[in-house]
Amino acid sequence: MDYIKGMDVSTLIEEEACGARYFDHGKQGDMLEILKDYGCDSVRLRLWNDPYDENGNPYGAGTNDLAKTIELSKRAKALGMSVLLDYHYSDFWADPGKQVVPKAWKGYNIDELEKAVYEYTKETMERLKAEGVLPELVQVGNEITNGLLWPTGLKPEFDNIARYVSAGIRAVKEVNDKALTMIHLDNGGLNEMYVEWFDNYVKRGEDFDIIGLSYYPFWHGTMDELEFNMNDMARRYGKKICVAEVSMGFSMEDYRSYEKLPEDQLKGMATKPELTEKLPYPMTKQGQSDFMQDIMTRIAKVNGGMGFYYWEPGWIPVPGCGWANEAGLAFTGEKGPGGNEWANQALFDYDGNVLPALETIRDFNT
Repeated sequence: MDYIKGMDVSTLIEEEACGARYFDHGKQGDMLEILKDYGCDSVRLRLWNDPYDENGNPYGAGTNDLAKTIELSKRAKALGMSVLLDYHYSDFWADPGKQVVPKAWKGYNIDELEKAVYEYTKETMERLKAEGVLPELVQVGNEITNGLLWPTGLKPEFDNIARYVSAGIRAVKEVNDKALTMIHLDNGGLNEMYVEWFDNYVKRGEDFDIIGLSYYPFWHGTMDELEFNMNDMARRYGKKICVAEVSMGFSMEDYRSYEKLPEDQLKGMATKPELTEKLPYPMTKQGQSDFMQDIMTRIAKVNGGMGFYYWEPGWIPVPGCGWANEAGLAFTGEKGPGGNEWANQALFDYDGNVLPALETIRDFNT
């Protein structure tokens, strides 16, 4: 597989439904087609088990159920793009701070959870196969730095973590033995944590193909630390290396007016001085472009470095498309509103116009 220039476009269907429009030098177009024109050759799609409440109300943030995953996979494959399927094994967001067992699996013991992961993974993979959209890459869990399916799979319960992940890997390979399987952690600059995690996993778990890292420069250490970790992971474990999530801001301009977000609802927004003052590049259009040139180059130099997936390049601020709606907030128990807290890190400006970083991605050659 060639160097991947990938994009996580999981919110796209919802963005379009909410009225988002995308433009390439003034010409309106389909976002996936625009990304393809700028050299993007793969999409990453998250999959939530059941992102709806008991009354069928969607949770928002793309409401990424299997039907939407199939639809986006078909659109991507029609353009010749590959697909990285991102299993969360949860009904909504899963990350190092939360790995909530799906509603249908509540109360399951360890054996039952292992079986559920296997059966769910196999059933969904078989459905994708029947629809003609088998993914080329499959991520078994999302940012499982602290484990998955809490509390039984909460780090340091590495025996259970390995059982759950291995069940997913076995199911993927049974349906498509050519699929590349990925294990994905966050905090890509934290080498000590990666060594501990993978030393524990490889003693217990099924073999896999790719180590995936998240790297957000305002959270995850320096780019030198990321580069060291990527090289160390490749040497230690002999796996391919992929930056499965990355982004960089293009603006410090406040876009809360789009969402009417109060000051205490800036969670995740990379416009806080204590975060941005340490960034290697300024949060400007040129800074975003320079950052992408730098990180693409560093990935390409890694033995086995296979590319990146930019996280939500088209999540621009349109009313009704945020990180959670009322049903989603009720599910998480978090305080609202659940607006868009990512728009200043997209690859389109607030009005949907292509940013210079996409030209940098297009022109990068390994």
